[in-house]
Amino acid sequence: MCKGLATLPATCLKSAKDIKHKISFLLQKPEPHAADQKETKEKTATAAAAKRLPDAAEVEKWKKSFSHVMTSETGRLVFSGFLRSEFSQENMDFWIACEDYKKTPSSKLASRAKQIYQQYVEADAPNEVNLDAATREKTKQKVESASPSCFDEAQKMIYNLMEKDSYRRFLKSKLIRDLCEKEMDDALEKKNCNWAHSRQVLAGGA
Repeated sequence: MCKGLATLPATCLKSAKDIKHKISFLLQKPEPHAADQKETKEKTATAAAAKRLPDAAEVEKWKKSFSHVMTSETGRLVFSGFLRSEFSQENMDFWIACEDYKKTPSSKLASRAKQIYQQYVEADAPNEVNLDAATREKTKQKVESASPSCFDEAQKMIYNLMEKDSYRRFLKSKLIRDLCEKEMDDALEKKNCNWAHSRQVLAGGA
């Protein structure tokens, strides 16, 4: 087993729930203990990943390109855990909301577009994403007509932001190192088990 994953304190999950409600406030006004809270979030992200570990081949794909992370359900889950540790979970939430919005029935497009805009796009939104003023204004105008593509430009900008910024740190994060270490430990354990089994077979045949 990976020591980095196996030794996480059980209190991390409870602490994460408390911190989650404070994220929006922390983004506006960081607390003196923000560094300690970030460390707790990183441990929680590792714990979440441990519940749904990818195989070695999938992790290698993630390391090759951000698109592999985003097209993988497990990849998005693990990357979301990392974003939470950086207090930027709203970027993934917005991207997923945009993907779901494209599948919204036409009769509900207007109301759903308004919800997404108020939640993520408008200035001082509860989970405001980092958009420039021009893109924010264009999105506001497109929301008024509520077409399936009204968030495309904003969604692409946030995707590029995650790829050029958070993704690079994700590749160097403890989370990825732990996943790689877990794969190495599992491979070694499997090899040892196969070796022990072979010895038993040989001993039985002798």
